[in-house]
Amino acid sequence: MFKGKVLLITGGTGSFGNAVLRRFLNSDIAEIRIFSRDEKKQDDMRKKYNHPKLKFYIGDVRDYESVLSATRGVDFIFHAAALKQVPSCEFHPMQAVKTNVLGTENVLEAAIVNGVKRVVCLSTDKAVYPINAMGISKAMMEKVMVAKSRNVDDSKTVICGTRYGNVMASRGSVIPLFIDQIRAGTPITITDPLMTRFMMTLDDAVELVLYAFEHGKNGDIFVQKAPAATVEVLTHALLEIVGKPDHQVNIIGTRHGEKLYEALLSREEMVAAEDRGGYYRVPPDLRDLNYGKFVEQGDMRISEVEDYNSHNTQRLDKEGMKKLLFKLEFIRAIHAGQEVPAED
Repeated sequence: MFKGKVLLITGGTGSFGNAVLRRFLNSDIAEIRIFSRDEKKQDDMRKKYNHPKLKFYIGDVRDYESVLSATRGVDFIFHAAALKQVPSCEFHPMQAVKTNVLGTENVLEAAIVNGVKRVVCLSTDKAVYPINAMGISKAMMEKVMVAKSRNVDDSKTVICGTRYGNVMASRGSVIPLFIDQIRAGTPITITDPLMTRFMMTLDDAVELVLYAFEHGKNGDIFVQKAPAATVEVLTHALLEIVGKPDHQVNIIGTRHGEKLYEALLSREEMVAAEDRGGYYRVPPDLRDLNYGKFVEQGDMRISEVEDYNSHNTQRLDKEGMKKLLFKLEFIRAIHAGQEVPAED
């Protein structure tokens, strides 16, 4: 599907963008465009990959004109640009709105104007039952995505989304932080030992987006079934891998806006969700505002189902967590005694 096509990745200098490049840059894709506002990271990527198919566009999703220019001649978009740090969004909520909500509106409008064939918007489990500014802005991003998808011709543009939990070792996540603290000889700082989070690798995140890309219809949201672990299990699994099981661990309490557990699907979504084996597909509610008309609702009621969250999914023990961590190349290198940086 990508042969001879042009792919644009917004926020493409981040972990997800680097993972996509590693997957596709040497394939038969015609061009990959990296769109972001960080010229230093773009220059680093340009030097690192040094590939003729890779093109760079400096701009901001908040600036419609820069997005419109970057999407000309584009076939597909992976929309990954976002403010993702929960505490910083708590202190600067309007910045989260401008990037995550208004920025998404700009990307989707530019995609429609320029005839982009498929757009996949990346969301987060924090958009389900949101209690923090980042999650609320991502929930609104999803609403913008679904609303936009109602008004496009399926034969011209398809807009769908994905939602996933913690991507292990991605930029700004806890695993690189813990490794840095261990190397510095300082205590590992954890929030709440019983806090649970879904665990995914970057490869899992890319696979989810590709699944949505291939199977999504307008307004669909896709979720990959994922295991979860407590922060305590993750910490001790990591300490055993690096050979420092007695390293000091300090509990600092939850940060601004953090939840004890996350949900990937709400109860309301579970009623309508389609189980596809390794994935759930949540179709959009295609009713209009004329609620007097009868619409077939199915047999299940919302009160009869649970949401899909990091407390009731498959729970990893220490050995299971170690097995998952060993999927990360930089963890394998650290275990072998090599000094390497975390994933891009």
